[in-house]
Amino acid sequence: MQIKMQDNFNKAKVIVICGPTASGKTALSIEVAKKINGEIISCDSMQIYKDMNIGTAKPTKEEMGKIKHYLIDYVLPTERYSVAEYKKDAKKAIKEVIEKGKTPIIVGGTGLYVDSLIYEIEYPEIKFDEEYRKKLEKEVEEEGLEKLYEKAKKIDPIAIQKISKTDKKRIQRVLEIYHATGKTKTEQEIISRQKEPEYAYKVYGLLWDRQKLYDRINLRVDIMIEQGLIEEVKTILKKYSEFPTAMQGLGYKEVVQYLNKEITKEEMIEKIKQETRRYAKRQMTWFRKNKQTIWLNAEDKQNNINIISEGISWKKMLTN
Repeated sequence: MQIKMQDNFNKAKVIVICGPTASGKTALSIEVAKKINGEIISCDSMQIYKDMNIGTAKPTKEEMGKIKHYLIDYVLPTERYSVAEYKKDAKKAIKEVIEKGKTPIIVGGTGLYVDSLIYEIEYPEIKFDEEYRKKLEKEVEEEGLEKLYEKAKKIDPIAIQKISKTDKKRIQRVLEIYHATGKTKTEQEIISRQKEPEYAYKVYGLLWDRQKLYDRINLRVDIMIEQGLIEEVKTILKKYSEFPTAMQGLGYKEVVQYLNKEITKEEMIEKIKQETRRYAKRQMTWFRKNKQTIWLNAEDKQNNINIISEGISWKKMLTN
């Protein structure tokens, strides 16, 4: 859906800062928030979870400073949290920020979350079949995740292109939607994109040279290990009697494999780096689809602060 600028004239303005993991979104957003009197709404499907701090690169209280952040440390790692729930909670946070007379800044790398807002995607209430979910879990145990991936690919080849072969939760979701509604996830999304966005979203993406980004990712993983990622995973597994669904997340599942003696520590570190680089590549593919995105040179932080700060003026938005 192309959003007409004249239709946006009377709408409240919302900034979106997106991009791949380790691209510097958090640091940039905090500086922008300070400059324009903004508050930050996280758009990260892992930072939403409590107790998962190191592996999600969650900003510390010191980094946040006096800037209020929403949807960080929001749900327990054992809870399921859907994109529909995110959209509802993010819209509530946006409204709260605007009512304070401040500017909402959406920040993160979860493409589904970003799209749910900027395209005003409607998510029909789907009653999922717990028995079918258990059946899928059993199939994974007995036949492996790859078999389930191929099954989902036959049903919805378009949706599955956007999903990693290791992302069990999202692969299952494709099958569950079809089972519950008789329509594919892709068909549901086409139907759901009929509504005009409530706010005027200004979307910025951070662009890095690929090798430089990969070097940043590798360094970040090394720092996470030094900061105590392994201990963090041990603490979470000990704290919750039920195995947290969030442990399937990038960086966490590899540590679980290491703790289960399935891989060595060196293999674990290399695997996290490799999977994170792959994830960053998928993120860039996703965000490049949005023709509204204004791409910024991620290395020029001060200039980016100025561009985004100036962009909140409606006059600037009309002339861009």
